[in-house]
Amino acid sequence: MTADSRREAASSTLEAVPAATAGDPAGPLGSPAGLIAPRTDPEVPAVHAKRRGPGRNLPAAIAVGLVMGGILLGAVFAVPRAFPVVVAIALCLGMLELTRALSHGGLRVPAVPLLVGVIGMVVSTVSYGVGGLIVSTAAAVCVLILWRVSESMGLTALRDVTGGVFALAWVPFLGCFILLLFAQEGGPWLVLLAVLVPVANDTGGYVAGVLFGSHPMAPSISPKKSWEGFAGSLVAGAAAAIIMTVTVLDEAWWIGAILGLVLVVVSTGGDLAESLLKRDLRIKDMGHLLPGHGGMLDRLDSILLAAPTTYIMLEILLP
Repeated sequence: MTADSRREAASSTLEAVPAATAGDPAGPLGSPAGLIAPRTDPEVPAVHAKRRGPGRNLPAAIAVGLVMGGILLGAVFAVPRAFPVVVAIALCLGMLELTRALSHGGLRVPAVPLLVGVIGMVVSTVSYGVGGLIVSTAAAVCVLILWRVSESMGLTALRDVTGGVFALAWVPFLGCFILLLFAQEGGPWLVLLAVLVPVANDTGGYVAGVLFGSHPMAPSISPKKSWEGFAGSLVAGAAAAIIMTVTVLDEAWWIGAILGLVLVVVSTGGDLAESLLKRDLRIKDMGHLLPGHGGMLDRLDSILLAAPTTYIMLEILLP
């Protein structure tokens, strides 16, 4: 075959290929590389639109909130001896969720000594008050250190112990202040005050944020929080605290206003702190125990800071 014959054969081949694949912009065989045939199944689309996951289940959240509120009211007013048990269960569940969450960050925090520490701190607080809480917290830290160091040494153990001390300080130590409030005169109403204001804070912030939210408060931490929602939290939280202070505690309205505003700021800070921790750990919720809410710790985050703040503020405002 001469050179002219070979050129004519090649030319005819190149002309035949586009004719057989006319209208296919991807290439002669359906792909840019011309190696993979296109999928022609009409029942399976080639490109799927990305859909957002379901939002918050509001009916479930309301139902769970009502059940939790009923349990709290029953334990505080109807069966007061059961209240420390309810607190201990809630704190143990929160501690389990936190140790599980910390494992996502590479921390191996032992759950057994922490759970024993939670029970010991609750019992000591009920029996001996502030002194019992301080001593039992120190004992729980010592047990945690000995437990973890007995398994391994080095920087890994140091990081795990640090995470464990953080867990003890955040969940049971702060949570036991609700028991200190309960032990005071009019304790059931003080507990209700420490819980009601954070609930009003969440509710007022959610409603105002949904209706008017347009200016993000901390987009890098919690994109859904807005300054309009925070304003709603201030109004709702202050109103709840004023109503409780005037009608139940029989104190001046301005005491309730100060207490409400401080509790809203502290509760919002606690919520943002937990959101920052979850973002660092790359998790959405601390758990899935409570439908519409997430985990137990997702409901306790505001109360854990509100309880000691209420205790301290009442000592200052009502000496």
